[in-house]
This record gives sequence, structure tokens and C-alpha cells, in this order.
Amino acid sequence: MSKPVAHDSTDSSEQNDSRTTATPFETIIAARLSRRSALLGMSAAAGLGIFGGRLFGAGTADAAMAPALTFGELARVYDDKDHVASGYTKQVLLRWGDPIHADAPGFEPAAMTGAAQERQFGYNNDFLGYLPLPAGSNSSDHGLLSVNHEYVDAHIMWPGMTEDDVAAKLDKNQAEVTMAAHGHSVVEIKKTDGKWQLVQDSPYNRRITASTPIKFTGPAAGHELLKTSADPSGTEVLGTLDNCSGGVTPWGTVLFCEEGASDLFGGDPTKVPNPVLFERAGYAEVGDTLGWSRYQDRFNIDKEPNEPNRFDWVVEIDPYDPKAQPAKRTALGRFGHEAATSVINKDGRAVVYLGDDDYFEYAYKFVSTGKVGLQDRSKNANLLDDGTLYVAKFNEDGTLDWLPLVFGQGPLTPENGFNNQGDVVFQARKAGDLLGATPMDRPEDFETNPVTGHVYLVLTKNKKRKPDQLNPANTRAENVTGHILELLPPGEGKDADHAATQYKWDAFILAGDPSVAEQGAKYGGAVSANGWFANPDNIAFDPQGRLWIATDGAPDFGIADGLYGTEVEGPGRAIPKLLYAVPMDAELCGPCFTPDGQTLFVSVQHPAEKSEMLEKATTRWPDFDDKTPPRPSVVVITKDGGGDIGA
Repeated sequence: MSKPVAHDSTDSSEQNDSRTTATPFETIIAARLSRRSALLGMSAAAGLGIFGGRLFGAGTADAAMAPALTFGELARVYDDKDHVASGYTKQVLLRWGDPIHADAPGFEPAAMTGAAQERQFGYNNDFLGYLPLPAGSNSSDHGLLSVNHEYVDAHIMWPGMTEDDVAAKLDKNQAEVTMAAHGHSVVEIKKTDGKWQLVQDSPYNRRITASTPIKFTGPAAGHELLKTSADPSGTEVLGTLDNCSGGVTPWGTVLFCEEGASDLFGGDPTKVPNPVLFERAGYAEVGDTLGWSRYQDRFNIDKEPNEPNRFDWVVEIDPYDPKAQPAKRTALGRFGHEAATSVINKDGRAVVYLGDDDYFEYAYKFVSTGKVGLQDRSKNANLLDDGTLYVAKFNEDGTLDWLPLVFGQGPLTPENGFNNQGDVVFQARKAGDLLGATPMDRPEDFETNPVTGHVYLVLTKNKKRKPDQLNPANTRAENVTGHILELLPPGEGKDADHAATQYKWDAFILAGDPSVAEQGAKYGGAVSANGWFANPDNIAFDPQGRLWIATDGAPDFGIADGLYGTEVEGPGRAIPKLLYAVPMDAELCGPCFTPDGQTLFVSVQHPAEKSEMLEKATTRWPDFDDKTPPRPSVVVITKDGGGDIGA
């Protein structure tokens, strides 16, 4: 996901422009074709093609091919409403401001308070994770929904403001509302008489906001750069910000990501103790877009220069235990986190895939030292505090090397500014620079196919990439439409070795309109006028192993953002179909399924965001009430009469 100011317009990665390859695209393709020919035989190579097939063949996963997606595709539409394909029903489950506790106040747009918002559903819902109730079951009609709240659009929350003057106009109460609207929600939901409902008096219901105490764990806990006047120990921070994507762990916790909070701080970044480190972390400029520094010194870097360092981590919570304190797991590195998708490796260790959502940044994974305890969840309390963080290097021959980010190894030494493992995870981007990792086109989501064990990496776009900056995994200059890569660890299914240090890989989809030659779009076959997409963002697998792709930025190409399904094996491989489209100026994110695959939850984020002000909102979805602002919401999609989504 991309916020309109900080993430999409940031130049924080301009210093990465030197991390390029001058190898022309044609040379890259020729080298890979030569490699494919040697492996598969020239005739087979000629028949498969470069994209939409696999560099190393189809693999054994074909034997476990998922059923075809047979739903009737939604025709293109882009208006002030949301739309779903024929034969499906959509239901708004949760809206910004809905009370999530029985004693919480109702949503009053003209009388919002920070105290009320602390007990109401937050703004701009993003990541969604469904966890069955009771814990450890496969219940598909009763569970917890864990939801991220990334940022706010204050100019369409209150009348009389534009995006440019929000920082100056927000009063103290309004600033408190926006702080409380950030963070995370956990809510209990239940399907009753065929309809999903919030269990409002549930003891599980919980808000985590910009003011919630969160502990630091792992190698950077207590680091000098985490210490502030309010927390001289550097071990506990107030709040979590810019919560984008995330993942549900196999042991029943939730990982959610902090993507970059530079626009929430005020002050002069050139005057901090280490401006070079500050800049490499994405804080070359700070925006103070909500004026928080006027009300709390911790958001003014002139007064608290270390406060921004306390964000851009991965947070772990136990949604089944509302009293458990959230933890920022520093072993997973500090960067613009978008995804944190975990899988149990064949040897029992946990592997977490991580993307750094900025131009020319890197893809990572973390491999735990200890093994996952599924019978005793308490054994996993510190599982993600000890392990090895790796960064990805994509090679022209179709191999992928995972390079360890370990203090004392290679260039990660005191001579280069690394004095311990805390320094390494704190400066993960710099460590990746020194090791020669592959600069990517904004790594967003990572997901593992539950059937094949293959891993899919989403690159949303990179409009800054120049022709002399192409590399094997990012083959389009001014890539404005994005692409998806397929990574193949050794082995298949549950025998896949996600801890291996070398994988194979290939392009899965190069997004864009195939009728526009200059976009260079490539799919697995002929795609309909409704099925092509641009700017892939979040992805999810259904239980059958079919891939669902959410988009962010498609309106730039005259179409609505939405959700597309595609098969990953067989004749329908890499041929997407449109299931759902969001309203004007909204983004689709956070798709997730119940264990039986018959309920799909999606987030509709920032409807009407591009409006100049509330009075000129392009949509009042979902309430369509002139007295109510547009409200980011969670939508439930089910098949009429029941059955698998997409069948």
C-alpha cells in the first residue's frame, strides 16, 4: 500500500540509484534463455517462452493442481460503489468508527474524540487475518479478525480542510482522534443465520493505537538509538504506526508491519546525531502532515531525535490473549515493512518472508534458530528473537541467493559501522547495500502457496528505474504497472526447504494492459479485457492453492482497484479474472479466507481519498449519507448458496 504523501512520492531511495546493472534487458533474457536451453533442451525452451512459464519447468506440483476458477468474471466498472461478480454476495462487516465494545460510543462524525476512537474500529483498514475460535480449531464460522490501520485521510474525515492545510488546522482533539485511528484492531466475529456479525461484548476485542505501550525484543532492544527521554532504557515504545500488511503465524499469533512514518514527524532531519543513517532509513524529509509535533514532543525530532528509530519494525501480538503486551521483533530488521508471511520449514524452524516497500529496496527472509512448538504455544514466545536475517540476490541464471546479514561476516564489521547484531538489524538496508542485494521495484507482499510450497513476491512498481538500472528480477524501465515473481525453494509442498540459501525463480506475471505494447505486460495466456491488472499489492492463497491479487494504483490506468483470482498451475496459470472492484479512489487490500475457503474478507481502504476535501468527496461509500464521511471498511464476500470462492 502507498500513502499519498510519504510512500509514493518519497525520494528516500534516490541514493540507491548507483546500485544498478548496466546489462541491457535483451542480454539478460538471452542469458536466461541459454540457461533454460541447457537445462530443458532447446525445443522445450522454445515452447515454454520466457514469461508465464517456469525457467526450470512446471515441477511436480502439477500433480496437485487446484480446481479451475470458473466464476463469471466481473465486467469493468469504476463508480462510487463497490461491485462483485454475479453469483456472489458482498456484506460490509466493519466500518471506521464502529464501536467494537458493548459500552463504546457510536460513531458521531461531528463529535469525534480520541477517547471514543480508542474503542472504535480504526481508519484505513489494511491487512486482515482470520484466526479460528476456539484456538487450534479449523472453525470457518467463528473466529477473530485481526486488522491493521495504516494511516488517516484527515481532509475527508472533517469538513473545511484540504490535504495541504490539515497539519495547521487539526486541533488537539482531532489530532488525538487521528492517533487513536492508527494501529490495529482485534475483533471476534461469528456467522449467524448465514450472516457474519461482530461479537461486540467479546473479551477478545481490542485496539492497539499510536499510544499503546509496546516492548522491544531481540538484538536491537536497548540500542542507543532507541533511547529517548521517556524511555532511557530503549526497551518500550508508545504505539505502532503505518501498519500495512502482515501475516498470521502457524502458532496463532499475528505479525503486522510498520512501513514508514516519516510524514508523521516534524523537525529538521539534518540536525539529528546521524543524518546519514536517518536518510538511509527513509527520513531524509519529514512531513508532519497531521501536526502531531505541535501537541507531543515525541513527534518533534528536534526534541526527540531517536523517536523515529522506534518505528519501521515488525510487531507481534497474541490475539487470543488481550492482556499480552505487543512486541516489536527487532531480529526481523528495520526497514519499510510491507509483509511478514511465515511458514514452518520442513525441519520445524520458522521462516518469515519480508518485503521493503520502497523504490530500489530489497526482499528479505528470517529463519529462526529454534523450532516451532505447536502443542505448547508458550514455547514460541521468543521464537522470533533469535535467528538469521537474509537478503535476496537474484541471478541471471534463474537462481536466487539468500545472503546472511550476520555481524562479523563479510563487510558487516566495525570498519563499516556495525559493532554488533543490533547494528546489523537496525541498518538492514545498509547491510543489503554492502552485500550486493538486488534492488527491487518496491517489494510489497510475500505469500507461500499452501499446496506447492512455492513463494510469490509482489513488486508494485518503480517509476524511477532507468534503462541502465535493469537487473534480472526487474526488467522494465519506468515500471509503472508492477510484476509478480515466483520463487522455488528446493523441494515441494511440505518438503520445501524454506531455510535453504539458494532457490530457483522466474517471473510469474508482468502486470499491465496487454493491448498497450509499451507497457510490456506478460500473462500466462490470453487475458480478457476485464482480467488484466496494474500495480499488484497484497496477495493471498485460498485453501486450494489458487492465487488472489489485490491492486493499488489501477485508477491511474482508468480502471478500479480490485481483486483478481488466478490459477498457478495448468492451463489457467497466470491468467487473472476480476472478482471484485472497489469504489472511487479506494484501494483493495488484505484479502484472506476462512479455512474452508467459503468466506473471503477484504479491506476497502481510503474511499474518496483523492477528493480535494470532504465537501467534494467522490463517494460517500458505504453509508451514502451526506452527514457521514466515506468510511474505510471490511467487506465479506460469499458465494450465493455457499461453496468455495471462485468455483
